[in-house]
Amino acid sequence: MLKTVFPERLKQLRKDNGMLQADLAAHFNVSKSAVSGWEVGRNQPSYDILIEMSILFGVTVDYLIGRRNY
Repeated sequence: MLKTVFPERLKQLRKDNGMLQADLAAHFNVSKSAVSGWEVGRNQPSYDILIEMSILFGVTVDYLIGRRNY
């Protein structure tokens, strides 16, 4: 699920919050190419970053990875 749903949800949440890939990269102290990789499903963030993403965007980790639709 993570490889198919997560990239779409991350990209949409980032855009909905008016953030660029560079903004997200700076927030998590990773490269812009790492964020790009997450958004195309080439690689996955660490569990710690997933938790921080859920806090940043106000959603659950289950939502981010496609286990829940809310």
